[in-house]
Amino acid sequence: MTDPVALTADLVRCQSVTPQEGGALDLLANRLAAAGFTCVRVDRDGIANLFARWGKKGAARTFGFNGHTDVVPVGDASDWSVDPFGAEQRDGYLWGRGATDMKSGVAAFAAAAMDFVTETPPDGAVILTLTGDEEGDATDGTAALLDWMDAQGEAMAVCLVGEPTCPQTMGEMIKIGRRGSLTARFVATGVQGHVAYPHRAQNPLPVLVRLLDRLASHELDTGTDYFDASTLAITTVDTGNPATNVIPAICRATINIRFNDAHNAASLTDWLRQEAAIATDGTGVEISLTTQVSGESFITPPGPLSDLVAQAVQAETGVSPVLSTSGGTSDARFVRHHCPVVEFGLVGKTMHQVDEHVDIEQIKVLKRIYQRILGDYFALSQ
Repeated sequence: MTDPVALTADLVRCQSVTPQEGGALDLLANRLAAAGFTCVRVDRDGIANLFARWGKKGAARTFGFNGHTDVVPVGDASDWSVDPFGAEQRDGYLWGRGATDMKSGVAAFAAAAMDFVTETPPDGAVILTLTGDEEGDATDGTAALLDWMDAQGEAMAVCLVGEPTCPQTMGEMIKIGRRGSLTARFVATGVQGHVAYPHRAQNPLPVLVRLLDRLASHELDTGTDYFDASTLAITTVDTGNPATNVIPAICRATINIRFNDAHNAASLTDWLRQEAAIATDGTGVEISLTTQVSGESFITPPGPLSDLVAQAVQAETGVSPVLSTSGGTSDARFVRHHCPVVEFGLVGKTMHQVDEHVDIEQIKVLKRIYQRILGDYFALSQ
């Protein structure tokens, strides 16, 4: 039996701060290869990724797992009460950067997959896609793996992303979709001048502030069947002006919109441009807009895949999970173009925090859930 706690500890000791591989994927490749998986490094533009498959290429019944081994920086290490990469175990917890997000999830599904194919070799294939670029820009991580798979004729029929999904209690939540994320940057340009002679200047600040208030006050929607209401947050307003007697020529602002399936990035960008045009009409101030889309909203409607996961969670924890689309973005936004995808993992309360830690018992339970999912999935094909 593969110990998922020991494997988590080994992964935590790998200093794989994005974009460094830190030995984490090499460690997994060695363990998976020893269990009979075909392992291929799929690196792109300096980012390390790993593809691993047990079973025949092109098998009709192919279950996939997706996860990442990269972690966010530790910050000031002196703020930690433990070595951030020491994987110390005490008080029933395993401590260290990535312990929760998401080396424990990766260890649990890797251990489940290795034991499953060894004990009850299925009629089909099991695929693991592992990246070192989820916490960064994510352009060369799971996206690169899926591009490579398409080119090689590799495919998953369904996929489970092992991100932490439970807010408070193990088993309480499965993610069946995610909101989209759009960042918009405005640059308002006027004419610099002396505050005592405002008629000789064109202050961009009032125009931009009125625009921001209009945007923040607007109700984008009231929610949809599977999503809460979309939200818009002003994240920064900057002039870079240290003087109290100078009207600035330029002011910048950034907003972020987390949007549901009532919108897409293109429709939201069109709306922002229209609002900017209304705000500047007749003012002499110009506003330019650039946008960055981290992902569109998506949903895997409740059905066979979410039922499969929910039944396994219920069987191992006694908890009936809710289906949710809450939270930020994840690599499921890339996988959803390839196959049906849901997310399930442990409680994520300490992810990205100082003294990040994971309940050791949850790692063991998570492995059992993943192994039950595999058994139930392949049993359906018999």
